[in-house]
Amino acid sequence: MNEKCYCLLDSGDGRKLEQFGPYRLIRPAAQAVWHPRLPRREWERADASFSREDAMQWDFYSTLPTHWFVDVGGVTFKVLLTDFGHVGLFPEHAAVWKKAHKQAAPGMRALNLFAYSGGATLALAQKGVEVCHVDASKGMVDWARENASANALDNAPIRWIVDDVFKFIGREVRRKRFYDAIILDPPSFGRGKKGEVFKIERDLRALLDGCKQLLSNTSCFVALSCHTPGYTPQVLKNLLMEMMGERPGLITAQEMTLAPQGDGYPLPCGASALFVSHE
Repeated sequence: MNEKCYCLLDSGDGRKLEQFGPYRLIRPAAQAVWHPRLPRREWERADASFSREDAMQWDFYSTLPTHWFVDVGGVTFKVLLTDFGHVGLFPEHAAVWKKAHKQAAPGMRALNLFAYSGGATLALAQKGVEVCHVDASKGMVDWARENASANALDNAPIRWIVDDVFKFIGREVRRKRFYDAIILDPPSFGRGKKGEVFKIERDLRALLDGCKQLLSNTSCFVALSCHTPGYTPQVLKNLLMEMMGERPGLITAQEMTLAPQGDGYPLPCGASALFVSHE
């Protein structure tokens, strides 16, 4: 495989075996309740593994650099092993930002909420879209800006915002600033920079109501995704149907999965739904 690419190698026994460029990692995957398909020797070739059983920690079996870069879905990402087992990207989201890239056109204005390390932001910026990137974590926004540099998008029209999404949306509504596209990937639970708490079961509908007020009359699409158990593709589709009301358009929904390189089982990783306007 390309030494800068990502692939899922195998999954099972509550874990996933992933190749991030030249390095092989094992991370938890609670949904992988089946047995692995690859022989044990392939798993034993891992460079590092993360466990949450006794304490959250990485175990290293070879020397890894502090960070490196991989290409996923046409976007280059900085990979860094965090204390929570994250690495700076969710590869399953590539399907979402590829669809966003397909719908985008130069001159559009897009809003990316809970924007994390910028996959959708950078995919849209590649098409000449003016993007507003919002995340409550300054560290993640800084990381996303590093990813922009890695993709030669330092001068792209991206607004980098560190803020609570509800406060940001409220200000944009008052400013009467509208967007042609909105992408959001809310967490099950999150905290804003001043301790604001987001709970998806309590706050998602209000969040979508706020997003609706920011859509332009010629809006092109809304992409909603999440990893919360119970929030199936049909649930997200229903929420977008409720949000968009009588607005003409097509809504599709699907499970986010990672397809293995070999004959292993596809790994479900959440759900996504997409509204595309007919206007």
